[in-house]
Amino acid sequence: METPRHQKAKDQIAIRPHISIITLNVNGLNSPIKRHRVAEWIKKQNPTICCLQETHLSSKDKYRLKVKGWKMIFQANGIQRKAGVGVSDEIDFKIKKVKKDTEGHFIMIKGIMHQEDITLINIYAPNQGALKYIKQLLTELKGETDQNTIIVGDLNTPLSDMDRSPKQEINKEITSLNDTLDQLDIIDIYRDFQAKTIASTYFPSADGTSSRIDHILVHRNNLDKYKRVKILPTILFQHNTLKQEIHCKKKSERP
Repeated sequence: METPRHQKAKDQIAIRPHISIITLNVNGLNSPIKRHRVAEWIKKQNPTICCLQETHLSSKDKYRLKVKGWKMIFQANGIQRKAGVGVSDEIDFKIKKVKKDTEGHFIMIKGIMHQEDITLINIYAPNQGALKYIKQLLTELKGETDQNTIIVGDLNTPLSDMDRSPKQEINKEITSLNDTLDQLDIIDIYRDFQAKTIASTYFPSADGTSSRIDHILVHRNNLDKYKRVKILPTILFQHNTLKQEIHCKKKSERP
């Protein structure tokens, strides 16, 4: 006969909770038709967390960003009306802290998901001075970041030779930013998974040039929980989507 302790051990299941994060520059959501198409596309991807950049929505337009099934919506609007984060109603996300800038270039959300701490930073870097902005922001948020930090967004810069277009150069500023990331033990998860794959997320014009300026960055000490990352083509925008699959470390128990 099984003892209560043995039965409890048997009831523990090895399946770990799963979440997914997508990040996408939508280049404006003021058009009702475009909002509808974006919402339908996001629903098909079924992410746990959706991070959008360049929404062009003001704080009073929050309802326009809503996708059916989203439980919470956070926005960093400012005058520039840039970044937004949506959280699915399929997950219990306990928010501990929200921080954002006045210009709408980043939003940071700290909370607990599946009994694990998570710090999510969604960035839309400015077109001019992107490298300086990102480096300064990460330096300012150093005390807020740890091994549970996930940084996503349109950084408006490639991070390696494989990610740049022929017209771009890996200059000293990009090297300096990579040095800062290395000091924070933060790595480009896509490049870690796809070390030799040349892929783009940004297609600015019809001349065929492209680059990978949209990124997901994570702490190197937590790589075992990131199971898959892929680029999803999106015909609605100049940007493709990045999707990250994550397995939380906490095991679930049957009720």
